[in-house]
Amino acid sequence: MDTQTYWNGQWHDGNPAILGPRDHAFWLGSIVFDGGRAFDGCGPDLDLHAARAVRSARAMGLNPKQTPDEIFALMLEGIKRFPPKAELYVRPMFWATQGGHGPISINGDSVQFLLCIYLSPLPTGPGTALGLCRTIRRPTPESAPTDAKASCLYPNSARGVAEMLAAGFNNGVVLDAMGNVAETCSSNIFLARNGVVVTPVPNGSFLAGITRNRTIALLRGAGVTVEERTVRPDELDSADEIFTTGNAGKVQPVVRYLDRDLQPGPLTRKAAELYMDYARSQPIL
Repeated sequence: MDTQTYWNGQWHDGNPAILGPRDHAFWLGSIVFDGGRAFDGCGPDLDLHAARAVRSARAMGLNPKQTPDEIFALMLEGIKRFPPKAELYVRPMFWATQGGHGPISINGDSVQFLLCIYLSPLPTGPGTALGLCRTIRRPTPESAPTDAKASCLYPNSARGVAEMLAAGFNNGVVLDAMGNVAETCSSNIFLARNGVVVTPVPNGSFLAGITRNRTIALLRGAGVTVEERTVRPDELDSADEIFTTGNAGKVQPVVRYLDRDLQPGPLTRKAAELYMDYARSQPIL
């Protein structure tokens, strides 16, 4: 058993067929999701992931019936269906089945909900190699639902990952419409220089992630200066350290940026240690 999906009032093994060809979400992409983690018997910030799933649904024009507390309770119920130390991805989702006035608009009351929990080991290894995406940019809030964790945003990220893999990298730095650093294809980004940690200020082009925000708070609580500001791409060329944050990998060191090798430095290590200490202080089993 590697997947449990809660849908329509019961748990299902594996990957049940749910969407039909005329469902709005199937052909017009009205789907939002969130992603939390459970590992080693802990579930850091799962309640915040549940709350963001509801916010994303509303931002997409859906009218979710489940509350964050109800979703969080289902998360805990589902996690207990796996071995205690399992490394899990915890993914609530909302989508529309019907259009509103005409097929393109969304009937927000036709919303459906599921929770999918599956085995997903945390990444191992020294770190990640980043390139610089040339073929994609992050959209502006006027051109895409950037205030939601919306599935329709991710095909662009997949195009960026394909570009990076072809160039010999694992992931890539993505710029916003103004040519400033936004994030990577799948995670938020930090750099460190002269003892100061810097990360792009949220400007509506990317989600300021839950792991990102937690890492900032933990670093500041430990006395580290963290600046949220506009970051130019050339600042990455001279950074002492670069690391990423996200649900899939939590805090991950960058060991290569373009043609420059990097080492996980003291601030990267501190961020990772602080985050994992925090995570393990949030037992759920």
